[in-house]
Amino acid sequence: MWFDPTCPWAWMTSRWLMEVEKVRPVDVTWSVMSLAVLNEGRDLPEDYRDLMDRAWGPVRVITAARQQHGDEVVKKLYDAMGTRIHPGGNKDFPQVIEESLAEVGLPAELARYATTDEVDDALRASHQRAIDLVGDDVGTPVVSVQGVSFFGPVVTPAPKGEVAGRLWDGAVLVAGVPGFYELKRSRDEGPKFD
Repeated sequence: MWFDPTCPWAWMTSRWLMEVEKVRPVDVTWSVMSLAVLNEGRDLPEDYRDLMDRAWGPVRVITAARQQHGDEVVKKLYDAMGTRIHPGGNKDFPQVIEESLAEVGLPAELARYATTDEVDDALRASHQRAIDLVGDDVGTPVVSVQGVSFFGPVVTPAPKGEVAGRLWDGAVLVAGVPGFYELKRSRDEGPKFD
């Protein structure tokens, strides 16, 4: 799964995939993509542009943490940040980063990467891997399994137990049909965090 830690819909999908791991033989690997990268050069409303400018920080810190401490820290750091940002409602990303690094036992010095472009090549490469799988007219999350890749699902609340497993089965089934591109309906509610 590719995620941006600031995206509430990626957060919902990640919670769903954690449930899927309990009921299906699935072992999720966690990779970053970036809504800030995706939206570069686009004409955006002022409030969303502000969010995109601030969204660089968390994803850069996760990228730096992966480079310096290995793949095993990605999910832990995502969980710590996401819990604060989404159900916690904390949009002060520097504070989120500081607290999350402390929670998972990573060096506080990693926070400095939030405001530099030092890891942007690695961040952009990870982002591009996701885009190469699904195209650039989607966002985060991107899920890929055995050569089948798709954006989403966008779901709220995150399904639990066997319902999560059935959604997984269905998503993989429809995404694996040659020529299948999209199944969508308008959202009439925001994410419901457990």
